[in-house]
Amino acid sequence: MSRRARCFARDEKGVTLIEFGILALPFFTIIFAILQTAIVFLGAQVFDSALEDATRVVRTGQAQNAAWTSSDLRNYMCDYTFGLIDCSQIFISVKTIDNFDDVSFTPPTMKCTTTPPKPQVCKWDPDPPPYAPGGGRTVVEVSAYYRWPLVVVLPYFNLKNQTDNYRLISAFRVFRNEPFGGTE
Repeated sequence: MSRRARCFARDEKGVTLIEFGILALPFFTIIFAILQTAIVFLGAQVFDSALEDATRVVRTGQAQNAAWTSSDLRNYMCDYTFGLIDCSQIFISVKTIDNFDDVSFTPPTMKCTTTPPKPQVCKWDPDPPPYAPGGGRTVVEVSAYYRWPLVVVLPYFNLKNQTDNYRLISAFRVFRNEPFGGTE
């Protein structure tokens, strides 16, 4: 019996499998964290570019001439997100300000309520201000926010900046409208 125990102790068959089993969880966790980081940054870049395209329509007066609402601007922005973002969850604020010194970016928060047996319902707080794209030569502040859901959340390495497993991504634009509509 002791001879079999010594043979078993010296046998190195299957060592690689055991080592891989020990290291697999940390290895795949790091791989998923790297992929998630890349996808979040890609989503943030796409979100920012989509807002840039949408604000161009406001800046040139096309949105004002077509009597767009905040929903129309969100839908236009959504066309440029390539399906990466749930467009119904985008918070968009378009308001006129007196001058460039009056810029104030205060991110909204998400208020969630749970009423059993219904699922959790979340909405932006505060609600977006009224859509005010302004006329020709007015200064406009546009801000957009989206809560990106995270899959891999690790201690000391996570991308979340919300209380739950979400990352708030944002995009801002402040510009003076072009002279349209007869204004000089």
